Amino acid sequence: MPSSDPAVSDKTLAVSIVVPVRNEADNILPLIEEIAAALNGRQDYEIIYVNDGSTDATAERLADAMRRWPNIRQLKHVVSSGQSAAVRSGVRAARGGIVATLDGDGQNNPAFLPELIAAVEKGGAKVGLAAGQRVGRKDTGFKKLQSRVANAVRSYILHDGTRDTGCGLKAFRREVFLMLPYFDGLHRFLPALVRREGFDVAYVDVIDRPRHSGVSNYGFFDRLWIGILDLFGVWWLIRRKRPTPVATEVK
Repeated sequence: MPSSDPAVSDKTLAVSIVVPVRNEADNILPLIEEIAAALNGRQDYEIIYVNDGSTDATAERLADAMRRWPNIRQLKHVVSSGQSAAVRSGVRAARGGIVATLDGDGQNNPAFLPELIAAVEKGGAKVGLAAGQRVGRKDTGFKKLQSRVANAVRSYILHDGTRDTGCGLKAFRREVFLMLPYFDGLHRFLPALVRREGFDVAYVDVIDRPRHSGVSNYGFFDRLWIGILDLFGVWWLIRRKRPTPVATEVK
């Protein structure tokens, strides 16, 4: 009998695609079709939608999709808990050894998923994360300026070698993600935290595009002061990291 605990896998797959969504009803079906077009015949995969407290028809659209595509799963947060919490719920429930994420608004093109997944596979045990780096940003001028400033400040403080941590397109080893300290805002600092654990980060340029419909529900550093506190919290975690001692059993 399958486990009732979504954090327990009852079938091992190659890849799990985790999509956090909140009030994205009109974007559900088009994005699923694009994910299927990108991965069918390439990977043994599942798609986990994490419905983060949506109040529109997102749940109903996902239920319709689950009847059409048997590899789709829906997890639901009763109240919205944020993008990091949604990603974490999806990763904990994932049956794939590699997890790929993308935003649910259609702005991230699923056509880049195979390249991200391949970057993790080819990297072997050394690469813990493949991060998408957006080119040709389609956001407003103010939002692009906001992201440039936030990325510059983050890079200066953390020295994480990443020009763009706000891109939702990422792929990583499930066990690596579950090693990371969890906090609200975790998804914004994955490269720095993965490096903290001793893994390399691969980068893949991805072409940005406008969202299919609706308005943004998750943004980069939406809450400025909390974002700054998160940044210095990650800096503190990196500074406090110590090598794991090698323990040998005495008999």
